Amino acid sequence: MTFADEVKSAVTTRAALLVVGVLALQLLFIASYVGALHRPDPTDVAFGVVAPQQVSGRLVTQLSDLPGGPLDPRAVSGEAEARRQIQNREIDGALIVSPTGATDTVLVASGGGTVLATSLTKIIKEAEGPRQRTVRTVDVAPASPDDFDGLSSFYLVVGWCVGGYLCASILAISAGTKPANRQRAVIRTAVMALYSIAGGIGGAVIIGPVLGALPGSVWALAGLGALTVFAVGMITLALEALTGIVGIGLAVLLIVIAGNPSAGGAFPLPMLPDFWRAIGPALPPGAGTWVARSIAYFRGNAVTGPLLVLSAWAVAGTVLTLLLSMRRRDRQAAGAGGTAASPGNGSTLT
Repeated sequence: MTFADEVKSAVTTRAALLVVGVLALQLLFIASYVGALHRPDPTDVAFGVVAPQQVSGRLVTQLSDLPGGPLDPRAVSGEAEARRQIQNREIDGALIVSPTGATDTVLVASGGGTVLATSLTKIIKEAEGPRQRTVRTVDVAPASPDDFDGLSSFYLVVGWCVGGYLCASILAISAGTKPANRQRAVIRTAVMALYSIAGGIGGAVIIGPVLGALPGSVWALAGLGALTVFAVGMITLALEALTGIVGIGLAVLLIVIAGNPSAGGAFPLPMLPDFWRAIGPALPPGAGTWVARSIAYFRGNAVTGPLLVLSAWAVAGTVLTLLLSMRRRDRQAAGAGGTAASPGNGSTLT
C-alpha cells in the first residue's frame, strides 16, 4: 500500500472536511475575540446632562463634538430624572452641573460595567478641565465588591450557555445527531428542560449564596439561567437535527464565537465595535448578561426585550427540533413503504 493510500485510509473525505471546518472555527474565534476586544473605545454612550438652561444646550453640543464621538449626550430635566434613567438603563451616566459652585458631579453605574463607569469619569474630567471645573463621581448602581469589574454576571451566563450546548451535544451524539422520530425528539426536549432547571438553580446558588459574587434575587437568576440554558440547548439540538454533527460546530459559531465577545461582558456594549455591538443583544450570551446585571444592580429594570430574545431562541429551537423529527419520520415511512412494494421483497405486480 502506497503512502497516498495510507493517507486516504487514515483520513476520510468526511474527516478532512470536518478538520477544515474546525480550522475555520479556530480562525473565526481569533478574529471575533480580538476584533471585538482589542481596542475598547467608548462610542455614542447614552449620557445625560443636567445643567442650567443657559448653558445646557452649549454643553450638550460640546460633549457631542468630543474627538472620537465617545458620548451621545442629551439634556435631562434634573438629577432625580437622571438617576431614574440610569436605573432604567436608558442612559449609562450623567453630568450634573452645579449652578453655584465649581464642582460638578458625574453619575455612573459600575454595576453595568466597571470599565465603562471609569471611562465616563475620565472623559468628563478631561472635558471639564478647560472650563476650570472639578468633578466628583457618584456611583448610583455600584457593582458588588466581590464582583470584580462587574464580570460575574457575564461568566455566569457563559457557564449556562456552555452547559446548554454541551448537554445538547451529548444527547445528540449518544444516539445520533438527527432524531429518528418525534418521540425521541420530545424525550430530548424534556431532558433538556429538566437539565436547564437544574443548571439555572445551581448557577444562581453558586454565584449568590455560596460565593456572594452577585447580589439580587436568587430565584430570578435561577429563572434566567433555566431559560438561557434551554434556549441554547434547543437551538443546538435544532442545528444538529438539521445538519448532523456539523450542527455542533454551528452552535459553537453562534454562541461562543459570535455571542461571547459581543455580550458586553468584558467590555460593555458601548465600548465594542459597531458589528459586535449590533449582534450582541440578539444572541443568548448578550441577552442573558444584560438581564443578569439588571437583576443584580438595576432592580430588574429593562429586561423585557432580552427575555423575549431568549424566549424566541428557545421557541425556535424547540419547534425546529420537533418539525425536523416529524419530517425525518415521514421520509422513513415513505422509504419503508417503497421497500415493501418492491418486487425484490416478495410483492406481486399485476
